Formats: sequence, C-alpha cells, structure tokens
Amino acid sequence: QVQLVESGGGLVQPGESLRLSCAASGRTSSILIMGWYRQAPGKQRELVATITNSGTTNLADSVKGRFTISRDNAKNTVNLQMNSLEPEDTAVYYCYANGRQYPGTRVYWGQGTQVTVAS
Repeated sequence: QVQLVESGGGLVQPGESLRLSCAASGRTSSILIMGWYRQAPGKQRELVATITNSGTTNLADSVKGRFTISRDNAKNTVNLQMNSLEPEDTAVYYCYANGRQYPGTRVYWGQGTQVTVAS
C-alpha cells in the first residue's frame, strides 16, 4: 500500500503562482510514476502532469510552459510548480502514483487539494 498526502493548495489571483507538494509513504519502493490530476466542477478528472522514476515528464497541453513537475526520489515527494495561473486552472488537484503490485500495477490517489484562481 502507498499513502499520498498533498499540500499547498489555496486561493490566488490570475497570473499568480502556487506550488503543490505530495509526500508518499508506505511501499514507496514500488512506485513507478507519480504525478497530478485535477477535477473541476462538472468535469471529468484529467491529467495535469506525470513524472517517471527516471525523470521523464508528461504535461497536458493546457499547462505546458506554465507548470513544472519535479520529483525527489530520495524523499518520495513530487511537486507541481504552477505559474501564470488562470481561472480555468481552478479545480481539486489530486496526487497520483502508479506502483508495482503483482501481477501488474496499482493506482493510488491522494485526498485532493483545492486550487482556486479568481480575482
């Protein structure tokens, strides 16, 4: 089992920045990929960014150039630096991990942290 705890959400104005952090605990050695998804009211959960153990990143087109994902494998943390925030970024952001669990893999989710961008 892997547990994920997010921090860093809040209310900001358009154009401002926020940094989200997620700490993993438990069977962290099984984790292959970590990242962030988000869900806005009335919409499906969507990928924001992911990063593999080797540092390969994948970002949604809507956040490229504004968001950066980083990972500290030694500390089992993943961070999302969000710059130039827009009202459309308002959502609950969920930390995500995909880890090995025989015979395949298993997905884990954090409890979510609210990000609100409004003037």
